[in-house]
Amino acid sequence: MVSIVRRSFNMDVADGLAKDGVMPLLARVLAARGIAQSAQLDVSLAKLVPPERLTNAPQMAVLLADAIAQKQSILVVGDYDCDGATATAVAMCGLRSMGASVDYLVPNRFEYGYGLTPEIVKLAAKASPDIIITVDNGIASVEGVEKANSLGIKVLVTDHHLPGDEKPAATCIVNPNQRGCDFPSKNLAGVGTIFYVMLALRAELRSRGVFTDKPEPNLTELLDIVALGTVADLVKLDDNNRILVEQGLRRIRAGKACPAIRALLKLAGRDASKANAQDLGFSVGPRLNAAGRLDDMALGIACLISDDETEATVMAQRLHTMNLERRAIEADMQEAASISLEEVDVSGQFSLSIFEPDWHQGVIGILASRVKEQFHRPVIAFALGGDGNLKGSGRSIKGLHLRDALDLVSKRHPDLILKFGGHAMAAGLTIPHHGFDRFKTAFEEVAASLLTPADLDAVIETDGSLAAHEVDWDVAVALDKQVWGQGFPAPLFSDEFFVKLQKVVGERHLKLSLQKVDDQTGRMFDAIYFQQATFLPPKVQVVYELQTNEFNGRQGVQLNIRHCAPLE
Repeated sequence: MVSIVRRSFNMDVADGLAKDGVMPLLARVLAARGIAQSAQLDVSLAKLVPPERLTNAPQMAVLLADAIAQKQSILVVGDYDCDGATATAVAMCGLRSMGASVDYLVPNRFEYGYGLTPEIVKLAAKASPDIIITVDNGIASVEGVEKANSLGIKVLVTDHHLPGDEKPAATCIVNPNQRGCDFPSKNLAGVGTIFYVMLALRAELRSRGVFTDKPEPNLTELLDIVALGTVADLVKLDDNNRILVEQGLRRIRAGKACPAIRALLKLAGRDASKANAQDLGFSVGPRLNAAGRLDDMALGIACLISDDETEATVMAQRLHTMNLERRAIEADMQEAASISLEEVDVSGQFSLSIFEPDWHQGVIGILASRVKEQFHRPVIAFALGGDGNLKGSGRSIKGLHLRDALDLVSKRHPDLILKFGGHAMAAGLTIPHHGFDRFKTAFEEVAASLLTPADLDAVIETDGSLAAHEVDWDVAVALDKQVWGQGFPAPLFSDEFFVKLQKVVGERHLKLSLQKVDDQTGRMFDAIYFQQATFLPPKVQVVYELQTNEFNGRQGVQLNIRHCAPLE
C-alpha cells in the first residue's frame, strides 16, 4: 500500500524566507526541509565549517607535513565504491600538489573484501611505505592496523563510517562520527573527510612558510570530485555538504571539471553546463561504480586523477561499457529474484533475505535496493564470495537502522555473522556458506521486533499541490538551481488530473497531456512517465516533479511523473 502525505512546514519560517527574497513556493519547500533562515542558503566556501573543528585534522596535518618534509613515502588505501574512488583521487591530487611522495592501492573487493585488512597490509608492505593513509575506510580495521604497526608502518585513518566497540590503534584518526568529535556536520562522506584533511594540511604548510616562495595549491580545483563522491554516497545533504556539492557543480558548469567527469557526463548524454546533483548521482556515479562492482576500482581512480583529456576519455569509455554490462547482469538478477519471490507471502514478512548461487557479488547491493523499492521492506541479497562464504549487501527502510539490526543479530547468534558494517540505510556482511537459512530466520526475528506493520506501508512525501500559475518556467528554474539529494529531497507535488492525450514513446515511456481537475481554464500540461507503457485511466492522482524541458529550441516545463493512482 502506498500513502501520499504532505510534508509539514512552519508557515512563519516560510514567510520569513519569502520576506528575504525567496520565491514563496521555494520558501515553502525549503522550510519543509529544515531551512530556518536565509543565511543557510549561502553556499559560499566562506560558510564551510573550518577544518580545525574536525577532531584530529590539525594533528594529522602535522604528521603529513612532517612526512613531506622528511620525504617519506605515503600510500593511500581506498575503497571500491564511488566515495572511496573520489576520496582516493582527492588524497592523491591534494598530497601531490603539496609535494608528497604518494601512491595508492585499492583492494579488489572479491579477493580482499572491505577495509584495511591484514591481507591488504601485506600487499601494501611490498611498496615499503612509511605511512598508510586510509580513505573511506579504516575505522573498523582493528586487525589490519595492528598488522601495519607490527611491520613498522604508521597508519592514519580517515573515515566517516560509524565506529564499532573497538577502535583501531592507528597513529591518528579523523572521522566526524568517532566518539568525542564535536564537528557539527556528522554527514561528511569519505571524500569530504579527506578534503578537510587536505585543507588542514595546506594550513599547516602555510604556517611553516612552505608557500613563501611558491604559490599555494588551489584545493577548490578538487571540489568537482568532492561533489561527485558526496552525492554518490547518499550522505545527508546538510548545510555543509550542500556547500561542497554546489561549489563542485559550479566548477562543472563552468567547464572546469576534471577530464574524467567531463567525459563521463558526455557519455551519459548530460550537458555539463547544466549539470545538477541528479546528474552526478544517476549518470556519473554508476559509471564510476561499475569498475568496483565488476572488477576493481583502479580504473576509476586512474580516470579521475588523469589530467590528460584523451587518456581520461578512453578510460571513461571503458567505464561506460562496464556499466552497460553491469546493467545487463542486474536485469538478469532482478528477474531471478522476482521469480524466487513469486511464491512468497511477502505481506507476512518484515524483511527479505534472498540468495542465488550464480548471482554476482558486485551487483547484490543494487539488487537489494531494487527489491526494497518494490516491496518496501529491509532487504539483504547474498552471493557466493571467493572464499566460499556468502557476501551480503543490504538496504533498509525508515524505522530500521540496518547496522544496528545486524549488530543485534550478531549478539543473539555470535557464530552467525563473520563480519559486518555500514549505516542506517545500507550495510554489508559476511556469513558462512551454510548459514543463509539461519540468518534469514534471525534477521526476520530482529526486523519484526523493531518494525511495526505501519512501517511496511510505503509513504510518498510531497510538497502539496501546485497552482496552475506555478507550473511555470521561472518556478522550475528556481527549483533546478537548488542542490537536492539524500536528506534534502527534490520537491514532489501531488494533484488530480484528467488524462486528455497519451502515447507510448521510446517503446516504454508514456508521453501525456494532462488537465488539472480543479482548473476551469482548460490549460493542458505536458507530462512524461518513464518506464510506463500501459495507458492510464481517464482520471488519476499524480505525484510529480516540475522540470524544465527544452526541445528544438523551445523552452517549456513538463511534469515528470513519479507515482500514479487511478481515481473514480
